[in-house]
Amino acid sequence: MSTDASRGGAATGALLLCRAEPDSVAFAAQLLREPMLLAGAGAIAGTGVGSGAGDTWSVLVPEGRPWRDGGEPVDRVLTGWATALAVGAPWPVLALWWDADRAGYTLASGFRRPVGYVWLANGTPAGEDEAMRTFAARLGLDPVLDVQALDALTEPDPALDATARLRALLAVLTRAGVALPAGLDPGEPADRLRQAAEEQRDTRAVEWPGWREAVRAELDAVDSDGRLSRWRPWAGTPQSRALALAQLAAGLPLAVLGARRHSVGWAAAGALLLAHGALGLAYEVVRPRD
Repeated sequence: MSTDASRGGAATGALLLCRAEPDSVAFAAQLLREPMLLAGAGAIAGTGVGSGAGDTWSVLVPEGRPWRDGGEPVDRVLTGWATALAVGAPWPVLALWWDADRAGYTLASGFRRPVGYVWLANGTPAGEDEAMRTFAARLGLDPVLDVQALDALTEPDPALDATARLRALLAVLTRAGVALPAGLDPGEPADRLRQAAEEQRDTRAVEWPGWREAVRAELDAVDSDGRLSRWRPWAGTPQSRALALAQLAAGLPLAVLGARRHSVGWAAAGALLLAHGALGLAYEVVRPRD
């Protein structure tokens, strides 16, 4: 039987893939207040695929303290983080996670409900087939070739365990531009993932700088035409204030839920959304006016 303790063991690992360049991801990731390593993870070929927030992928490699030290299931933590990052930025976030019992993914995009799929350790599918089709549609994957490949991952196959299923998923995503750095492989524990990330030339550390530095970085991101670049390209538009208020409204119940359930992932998600909303409203007050 699966237990939280077994899910926090040495074989547990996770990755967060963001469809944006590292500079766009860095500030938002800081607000999670979890030490992570950030590196590039591929470029989107052509012009037909993209979210409007850049044409590259980035990968975040968490240190893993919530599931290693706190015993919280890795899937719950990653779902909270992915949700917070996606709501706070104009690009989708794909969380990949695995432990001794299961493996799976969660795709978060804007305020839409996250979609995900799970496989048991031996590769037995344990999700809903429709989730794969929703996953493909939200990432703009090929509705024929890519969907066929994803549908195959929902069928029984004794030759594929959970790790192999995740690798097959990543193989499909290579056609959307994903190219993980060497050593960032599903099935590896968090410490090995971090070692592999540290060996990449463009890797940078992402850590919480404190509220004063976070606000300063937010305001320093204003470009020459008075709008925030990178993670908040809509600042200064009529939608900006409404989005900031929506982030505050979504963040408060998530923070309360995380506190009640002692969930680091959902508490971080709530805190990040509250931070995004508060900083967004602050910027609307101090931004240059025409």
